[in-house]
Amino acid sequence: MSEPKILCGKTVAAAVEADLKVRVAAIIEKTGKVPALATILVGENPSSVTYVRMKGNACRRVGMEPVKIELPEETTTEELLAEIDRLNKDDRICGILLQHPVPKHIDEQKCFNFIAPEKDVDGVNVTSFGAMTMQLDAYKSATPFSIMSILKYYNIELEGKHAVVVGRSPILGKPVSMLLLNENATVTICHSRTKDLPYYTKQADILVAAVGKPKFIQADWVKDGVVLVDAGYNAGNVGDIDLEACAPKSSAYTPVPGGVGPVTIAKLMEQTVISAEKHMSK
Repeated sequence: MSEPKILCGKTVAAAVEADLKVRVAAIIEKTGKVPALATILVGENPSSVTYVRMKGNACRRVGMEPVKIELPEETTTEELLAEIDRLNKDDRICGILLQHPVPKHIDEQKCFNFIAPEKDVDGVNVTSFGAMTMQLDAYKSATPFSIMSILKYYNIELEGKHAVVVGRSPILGKPVSMLLLNENATVTICHSRTKDLPYYTKQADILVAAVGKPKFIQADWVKDGVVLVDAGYNAGNVGDIDLEACAPKSSAYTPVPGGVGPVTIAKLMEQTVISAEKHMSK
């Protein structure tokens, strides 16, 4: 078997950001306004603080303004909804991101669904999900959109291929399954209640791991030549696939770190720019 191809997310993200710089500059020149992405952070989850900082840095790299809203841990659902409502009505804000996860006492899905669809650049509300599933104009969940963009960038064939997705979360497993289906892949969705999981993963031409468990997918669970997409990021900079053992069997794989993560942030920026192009030039 030949050496597997590394599906480098940093390369894809750099290409996306280079395009966005040009598009943002054109918006500013035409309107005199700087597009802004609002990020809401509730509490002080260390990982969330890091992610928000990374998204702010990405905003600045492409010429947009990051607007960070920090709310205390004890914020109620009603108080968070009021903040989202304020941002929905703010013409300066082109995209709204509610950093996941929020504290357990908050109704996260209710808050996601309150984000105006035209500003839901992270693709988290049910309106966005439904429209994306039906192949209508909608913002896609950022990580699934990232995965599809990586596969497209590296010319990974999807049509007629068997894609197995391990994980069914509403912002990752479910939407990436729909996006793969829309590209004419045959999709199997597995989850925590799936019996004999390796039976299904061994059939995968393309295996997407999105379970949040470090090195969960083992070498004897995959077939030779599989394309491995690791959407996990766990303590110790490891993904959901035991890449050290599995990657040599693959034809291509996303590394961790440096795979899906950088493109997720770039695609969040891209959808914010699309929103700005739609609304700031009116």
